[in-house]
Amino acid sequence: MAADLKTISDKLWTAADKLRANSGILPAEYARPVLGLLFLRHADERFAEVEARLAPREGSRIRPGPEAYKAEGAIFLPPEARFSFLLALPEGSNLGRALTTAMREIEAKNPELADVLPKTYQSIPDDVLVELLRELQPLTIDGDAFGHVYEYFMGNFAKDTMQKGGEFYTPSSIVRLIVEIIEPYHGRILDPACGSGGMFVHSADFVKRHQREPDKELSMVWSAPERPGAWPR
Repeated sequence: MAADLKTISDKLWTAADKLRANSGILPAEYARPVLGLLFLRHADERFAEVEARLAPREGSRIRPGPEAYKAEGAIFLPPEARFSFLLALPEGSNLGRALTTAMREIEAKNPELADVLPKTYQSIPDDVLVELLRELQPLTIDGDAFGHVYEYFMGNFAKDTMQKGGEFYTPSSIVRLIVEIIEPYHGRILDPACGSGGMFVHSADFVKRHQREPDKELSMVWSAPERPGAWPR
């Protein structure tokens, strides 16, 4: 991880953990909502990039829908799920309820995310949520770098929330080692205990390092504990 990226990760984690500690929230209650906000910030940045490309011509009444964004590799975000909208809510608004509603709306517009996003923001004080949004707002990093920040948070939350290492989160170094051993140049990858998708991310990185295109070389299959079965991607 580049030094500047580690600095960003450290700063974000320090701010988030300080907010948690000062509010008295348990790490287990805080982890998924914060990871959900990290996801939302990245999804918002990607959405904005695609929105600029898909902007209709002047005078046109046609507006691109969810499928158009999906075709461009972006998650469609309704207006009430945009970071700017949530951050601009007036003081006294129920931000926890607004965030929960935003996550439900994102799932509704993107059925592949059904029952995946956290919807427990009302359990966190609004002042903590406001500060988290303010900390994440300046975050402008590309997809690969965002993955490192996400993994960094996952690893730190795992240390705080699990009694035995590896129960909840397999360290990134172990996943990278497994990928280097199996050498997934081409084919279908099965991760039956998929959590954050680290196996898929590192496999894609492996293919990129060998001057190939992951989208053309790999397909993914997983089986989530909450949703039995496997879905090829």
